[in-house]
Amino acid sequence: MKLTIDSTQRLGVIEDLPYAKAIKDAELRELVYDAWAMSLSSSGFDRINDIPCSGGPGGPELKGRGQEAHLNGVARIGVSIAQGLTDEVGHFRVDLDEVIAGGLCHDLGKTWEYDPENIARWSDHRITGAPSIRHPVFGVYVALTAGLPEQIAHIAGAHSAEGLNVTRSLAGEIIAIADETFWKVLASGGLLEG
Repeated sequence: MKLTIDSTQRLGVIEDLPYAKAIKDAELRELVYDAWAMSLSSSGFDRINDIPCSGGPGGPELKGRGQEAHLNGVARIGVSIAQGLTDEVGHFRVDLDEVIAGGLCHDLGKTWEYDPENIARWSDHRITGAPSIRHPVFGVYVALTAGLPEQIAHIAGAHSAEGLNVTRSLAGEIIAIADETFWKVLASGGLLEG
């Protein structure tokens, strides 16, 4: 599969990921935008906010919001965790750019997992599996293809259940916790439907 960058989709990515502006490393920020534009090119989605805001297709959803709410939210929660530990522990150190980029890119593969054509193709899971490739694995492919640093690809691949089979990086552990926190707190608050 060839991943491309469509300029219109990339502009949409920039609008959908306002928290990316907090990434101090301009090159990393641009790679985040490129990666999401490339991910969108693999699907029928034009914008990140067109992807349902849920943990998986058919799962409980934050109605009225797209996947951008989850990505920006996880990045913000991750930074809050990192900053809180830095403030309290003092000698705790983690690269905040890595936390933000990891939070924004941890679900790069959801374009694949949520694409309606892919879901239809996976209807006979005896042949294809369901999904054929989960979003963390496809996210690693997109991240590396886009030229994101290996540590960001690792966060995409290890933020979910797949991460139980590897040792997560420090930023990766923060994003895995932030991801889980996002869904659990919204569910506890009665904000997820379905």
